[in-house]
This record gives sequence, C-alpha cells and structure tokens, in this order.
Amino acid sequence: MLQLIAADLVDLDLTASEINVLANLADGQGRTVSQLGAAVGARPTTLTSVLDRLERRGHITRGTLAGDRRSVLIELTDSGRAAAAVIRQTLADVEDRALAGLSRDAIAGFYAVVDALIREGS
Repeated sequence: MLQLIAADLVDLDLTASEINVLANLADGQGRTVSQLGAAVGARPTTLTSVLDRLERRGHITRGTLAGDRRSVLIELTDSGRAAAAVIRQTLADVEDRALAGLSRDAIAGFYAVVDALIREGS
C-alpha cells in the first residue's frame, strides 16, 4: 500500500517510510519518538534515520517534551504540514478509488476487518 501511495506522491520525492511518518503527524499533534515508532511500526534505529532525513529537508523539528526533557518531541514544520496535507489527500483518493463500486455492506465489512486488525496490534 505504501508503495502504491509513494508512486502517487513521486513529486514529493519522499520514501515510503518518510510518507508514513508525515501521514502519522498530519493531524498536527506532536509525538515522541517512541509514540511515532509505535504508530509507524518502525524500530527506533530505523525511525531515527527517517527522522534525520525529514529534519534535513525541513519537514520536522525535534524538541523536548514539556516536563520531560529526556523525551524528544517530533513536530511538523510549515513545509511538513504542506507535504502531510498532500499525503492525507492522496490517501483519501487512493481509498476512494479502491472502494469505488463496492456495496455499503462490503465497505462496512472491510472497515470491521481493519478495526479488528488495529485492535489486535494494540
């Protein structure tokens, strides 16, 4: 799925992992590295290299979490918010294309399976 989305977002010049991180930050809420790692399914060492690239490109900032100077807070910059908005819209478009022509029952069943998988992974 990420490869399909990455192909639609080729103009952003981002890897699938970078797209995944930006999509998870698209709601505008900062996340600690551990929260973000859990959300994107990446090990800390892998995530660190992705965050390094996104920071170099000016899409994220790293700061400290209020009340816990040991935790690193990842937040989007203006360019990161712009890229994340494009990613979110592309995700919605891919979902619309994938579900086009399916009945409401089939779509409801799909979402029930996705919800069950999310609960299983939590």
